[in-house]
Amino acid sequence: MQLNNVDICGMIPEDFRDSLAPNLGKTVKLIEHCVDEMLVRKGFNLTKMQFILLHKVHEQNGACQNELAFASNRNKSSLARAINVLEKKNYIARIPSEEDKRVNQLFVTKSGLDVLERSTPIFEEMRKIIYKGISEEEANKVIDIVKRIRANVNEEVQLDTPSNKKQ
Repeated sequence: MQLNNVDICGMIPEDFRDSLAPNLGKTVKLIEHCVDEMLVRKGFNLTKMQFILLHKVHEQNGACQNELAFASNRNKSSLARAINVLEKKNYIARIPSEEDKRVNQLFVTKSGLDVLERSTPIFEEMRKIIYKGISEEEANKVIDIVKRIRANVNEEVQLDTPSNKKQ
């Protein structure tokens, strides 16, 4: 069955189309795209996602991939691909754990630390762009609301998981 020429937007209730969810989603995607573009323009061989992962490895120097998957909220296969890319760029190193040789610990390399330090100002620049014309009080209010939305959605997702449904 083909769905050519089907107006999916017409299927979404109009009161949802301009509600918080699509506006938050569009904003997050725009910010991510802008950060990626800023990193490219400044000559960094790094994406926003790679920066965040590199930062997490730096915070948890010596962490194993499983710990990092949980901390970065990524699935294991997606995380493994990202780690492979960062390792090929010589930004991180995998070193077998002394306690369990099957487990690799992740460490930031000297070049990884260098790129992390040099690219960090881009995120301060992005923060200034985001906060332009917005008071601290307004920003704090939005942050509080977004946290409550996230909690509401998390609660709903956890309530609606197959393991929580009665059989």
